[in-house]
Amino acid sequence: MAAARIRERESFALSTQSSAYHSTGNTSAGLADWSASQLLEGYAHKAISPVEVTKAVIARIETCEPCLQALYAFEPEASLEAAKDSEQRWMRGEARALDGIPATIKENIATKGTPVPLGTAARPLVPASEDAPSAARLREDGVVILAKTTMPDYGMLSSGLSSFHPLTRNPWDLSKNPGGSSAGAGAAAAAGYGPFHIGTDIGGSIRLPASWCGVFGLKPSFGRIPIDPTYYGRVAGPMTRTVRDAALMMTSLTRPDVRDPMSLPYQDLPWLDLTIGIRGLRIGVMMQAGIGMPLDPEIRAVVERAAQLLGDAGAVIEEVPAFITREMLDGLDDFWRQRAWTDMAPLSEDERAKILPYILQWAEGGRNLTGAEVYHGMNQMMVMRHAAVAATQSFDFVISPVAPCVAYPAELASPIHNPEEPFEHIGYTVAFNMSDQPASSVNAGYTKAGLPIGLQIVGRRFDDVGVLRLSQAWEEMCPETRPWPKV
Repeated sequence: MAAARIRERESFALSTQSSAYHSTGNTSAGLADWSASQLLEGYAHKAISPVEVTKAVIARIETCEPCLQALYAFEPEASLEAAKDSEQRWMRGEARALDGIPATIKENIATKGTPVPLGTAARPLVPASEDAPSAARLREDGVVILAKTTMPDYGMLSSGLSSFHPLTRNPWDLSKNPGGSSAGAGAAAAAGYGPFHIGTDIGGSIRLPASWCGVFGLKPSFGRIPIDPTYYGRVAGPMTRTVRDAALMMTSLTRPDVRDPMSLPYQDLPWLDLTIGIRGLRIGVMMQAGIGMPLDPEIRAVVERAAQLLGDAGAVIEEVPAFITREMLDGLDDFWRQRAWTDMAPLSEDERAKILPYILQWAEGGRNLTGAEVYHGMNQMMVMRHAAVAATQSFDFVISPVAPCVAYPAELASPIHNPEEPFEHIGYTVAFNMSDQPASSVNAGYTKAGLPIGLQIVGRRFDDVGVLRLSQAWEEMCPETRPWPKV
């Protein structure tokens, strides 16, 4: 009986291999690399079980985590209990929509009973009283929550550096940074810590680690996924190895929650219909951000190749001129420094001393800003919002680099590592947080040294499904794919 089940599993796995990615095998250890779509079909055929899969993912974590340090509050025993409950539901014919899919959740998305330190040693460790909306939706649908994932202090770095969590590293090269602030989520997805991961994004914090870790990340339209607490520009979104797995997550994450007064009215959108015709699409190419670091030539070449291939497939390709200005970015910097200092000012000197020095120095720059200067900064974010919509409104989609650089040394807080120049690498991403537009990062190639390079795909406001569809099309046509890294 066991031998027959193994043969069925191997036959099923071979028949469902993704065309875009390479599995590391069909043994029990290889189950950690199956997509959510494959797992659901495998469960339905009784070729595999949620318990087997969860054990395989736990084994992967136990192998890789001493090097990656991507997780917080990892609870293997609780995960196995949840997997056993899921297995019973499958056996009774009562399986939920995403039953038995392993997942991680970014540390700042509350899960009941787990403290939310926000990446900093300065906060008290008070257990959360309830699940935040994203965690609640996944749990309702039977997802097996394995752990939380790491983030830098207050989520204010594109880095895996934190005063609370150990240093998180990139699975493609352990000397490199995974990006942030969804640092652990990006590393966990690339390493095969299960198919589902949730990050958050207020300036690039999903797309940057997705790009640098070679995974797919979706920053949805503002309000598409309910969150708590909500804030200007802040969204939660999926980080996965495949576009289709992100679409599966969206079927769950987008359900309404009254705790988010800024959320969009719920729409039952066709998340799993990922077909799109490229011929005739008007696609803008934004090769220059307008400010910040110069664009790495290897990244430029990859994005130019993507534009050419989309054009060859029938899209109408046009240039999008740079529209972000120094005044816009500096205004945003002033606003967020003052916002961060507002959080830190009430702390005692001993508590503030626990904050990552880079972040504390940056935030202290907001200490003496006047009300007029802070208002000007916020107004510049609105100017950025209008500029982004105006620059992209005539296109169906816009493509661009995700970042001007590839993954940088793990020990640095940012690519420049200067708190007086903190945002010189987010010129391609941040405007689309301000404009509420959906945007993804999908892998488009690699450097000569083997580091991943992401392609950003931006849609019109509220066209999240369209962004997923073009991302899926690119995933299928991307000329360069590689096996997932083995840590």
